Amino acid sequence: MSVEVRIKKLNEKATVPTYGSPFSAGADLYASEEAPVKIEPGKTVLIHTGLSFEIPEGYAGLIYARSGLATKKGLAPANKVGVIDSDYRGEVMVSLYNQSGETQTVEPGERLAQMVITPFLKADFICSEELSDTVRGSGGFGSTGTK
Repeated sequence: MSVEVRIKKLNEKATVPTYGSPFSAGADLYASEEAPVKIEPGKTVLIHTGLSFEIPEGYAGLIYARSGLATKKGLAPANKVGVIDSDYRGEVMVSLYNQSGETQTVEPGERLAQMVITPFLKADFICSEELSDTVRGSGGFGSTGTK
């Protein structure tokens, strides 16, 4: 199953997202920078993709870490998961956080994150005096055990 997503290249260096394999859920997003970008340990930098998207209504683009970049360089989205709404038409940028102990470099054209296009449900929030009972009840963090 696929959905058509229109994109606009904002500069000639921008790379159209690609899928790593026929069964990849996320499409790779590429750095569209003029020069390498250094990210100091514990710092966050916005990296340009050079793209804007027309995501269909009822869908969102979710930006996730690329496992290789996170594992090998310690770089992952600072907000953990970015959400691109269907009405946003600006440039998509990835906020990369350096969780390693060394300065890392993002090269122009490097794959920096992956975007999953997914449908979502809109909730109608209804105030209520009572909620249904469950076995867990109001048990919070760790209340279901660790094993």
